[in-house]
Order: sequence, then structure tokens, then C-alpha cells
Amino acid sequence: MTESFPQTDREQGDSSVYRNHFYHSGDDRLTLYARIYDGDGPSLLLMHGLTRNSADFEGLATHLAGRYRLIIPDQRGRGRSDYDPEPANYTPTTYVGDMLALMASLQLDQVGLIGTSMGGIMAMMMAASDPERFHSLILNDIGPVVEQIGLDRIQSYVRALEPFENWQQAANHCRKVHGDMLIGYDDKDWLSFARRVCQELPDGQIKYAYDPAISEGLSGTQQTAVPLDLWPIWDQFANIPTLIIYGALTDIISPSTITEMQRRHSGPISAVEIANRGHAPMLDEPAVLSAIDPFLKNIAP
Repeated sequence: MTESFPQTDREQGDSSVYRNHFYHSGDDRLTLYARIYDGDGPSLLLMHGLTRNSADFEGLATHLAGRYRLIIPDQRGRGRSDYDPEPANYTPTTYVGDMLALMASLQLDQVGLIGTSMGGIMAMMMAASDPERFHSLILNDIGPVVEQIGLDRIQSYVRALEPFENWQQAANHCRKVHGDMLIGYDDKDWLSFARRVCQELPDGQIKYAYDPAISEGLSGTQQTAVPLDLWPIWDQFANIPTLIIYGALTDIISPSTITEMQRRHSGPISAVEIANRGHAPMLDEPAVLSAIDPFLKNIAP
């Protein structure tokens, strides 16, 4: 692949303007996409969960934009990034390779990592592989042990669906799937949620903005979406300042896992529980922002 990509077109996301960035995947097979929110401060790489995309961070990006340079990709098979014709490539190891390619395309030597769920697994893997490149780590509702009950719940809704006839129908489905995890959302919130996780087809119908084949790594004896044992990885970046954010209603990370994460980490580490949230907090909650702001101010170079 040798073609160049446009780097300067800008779009509006909530109240912040971002720049579109296209780049080659780590295996040089796909064209991938990221939003770039330019800012004066250190660079932060924000990585979404299994079925989400870069729009998932719009609230947090609006809050941080200008103070930090934000790089927010669509992982392969999501959003504006290419779908992979080989579903076996939908694994955290492959995604990490893509993130390193993204950093190279932007000539980034050091970044802070923010990862939700699958994005947090990727962040841990990246931090373990080269701790000197990553000045901070924020994990959203994920840790070295992923509870099977939560994986089973996610597997139950990550599948191919018929397109929705309109945005309200899509919002109703999002409420049905995630309503127990995002307590207090009203009709407007669910419509906004649907517009972040879904996309409109040329015929006006609405579908989720991901390749249904991403679900193949969640089931069976060849489960690849979640590495089996992440404790050895966790122990390899024990000095990186870390903030753990988790929902009070989460079924993905247990209190005992959070306690053990803190016990085994020799660097600065803290954990913040977010009320009325399961898996996973949206990272625009006031309690989240009140934790992230001083954390980044204290550790970002």
C-alpha cells in the first residue's frame, strides 16, 4: 500500500472540532481511521471497547480538547475503518499492532493511554511491551481478570441484526441492551447513544457501526477476544501511574481484582467507583471527570 491519505479535513464532534486521519493498518492490509483533536498538551491515545468506535469518547474529548492532543481511532471492523475479510484478525494482539502503526503515522514517541474494556486490554498489552513509551494509563471498567458472566452478557448481544427502520428504533434497542448499565438515561440520551454506536445506510436504514464478525473471538474453545491470563502483563508496567475507573454495577471486573491490581502496582494507582453505571462508564460522568483531571495534571509530561 503506497497511497497517501487526506490529513486536513475537519469535522464537528459535539462542541469540539477534530481532524480526520487515515493510515495503514499494522499488517499493511487495511485503511484505518482516527479522529485527532489538536491540543497544546501531551498526547493521549483513547481506545474504545468491542462494539464501539471513536464517537464513544465524544463527551470526554469535549472536556479535554485543547488541553491535550487526543488521538481516537476506530479499530479495524468499526466505524470508518475497513472491515477485515479475515475475522481471525479481530484480536487484541492485531489491534495493538494497528495502534503502533497509528503512533508511527503521527510520529508519536510517547503517549498516555485511555482504554475502555477491550481498549483497556490493549492498553495493558501496550504498556507491558514498552513501558517507557507510555506516561500514564487510565483503565475504564477492565482489569487482568475479566468475569465470565460479563463476557456471556456481551456475547448475547454482539451478533448480526436486521437494520433498524429509523433512529428511534435504534435508540429503543440500545436502551433494551444497555439500560441496566446506564441508569438515569432519558429518551434524548438514548438517541444520542444510538447516533454514536450506529450508522445510517444509503437507503436510510440504521445499523450498528461494526462488523458482526468481531463476535467470533468471544466464544468457543478458540476464544481470542480476551487473553486468558493478564496478570503477567500487569506486572510488567508496575511503575506507570494508573487510574482505574469502574461502574458500581459492573459485571466485568470484580472488587477482588481491583484490590489485587492495587496491591501489585508499585507506582501511583487509584480506583474510582462510578454510581449508577455498569459496564462501562461513558467517561463523561462528573465523577469521572473529577478523577481524570487531577490525574492527568499530576502525571502528564
